[in-house]
Amino acid sequence: MGLFSRLFPAALAETAPLSDLAVVLLGVGVVFFGLLAIVGFCALMGRIFRSVEEGKKTAPPAPAPVCEPDPAERGAILAAVCAVIAEELGTDVTALRVSSFRKIN
Repeated sequence: MGLFSRLFPAALAETAPLSDLAVVLLGVGVVFFGLLAIVGFCALMGRIFRSVEEGKKTAPPAPAPVCEPDPAERGAILAAVCAVIAEELGTDVTALRVSSFRKIN
């Protein structure tokens, strides 16, 4: 005899085995309850994080400083761009003539 049957002998006499349908319904109910608990937990955490982020958004970030490259760097950038264009066109770099090189943005 097990410990449970020694402690509760009357409980074993009154219990009947569960039917197959009862076991299936109990399993589906437990899974459904677990999924509802996960959905509720995710919704709660979303509200908490949303309220924390709203508190952080007090000041917009400062814009990044704009800096122009010096003439030596500008020449290196122009040479690199011309090399890429010449490679894509399948020609020599000397065949290209740059008429204007400026920042669009």
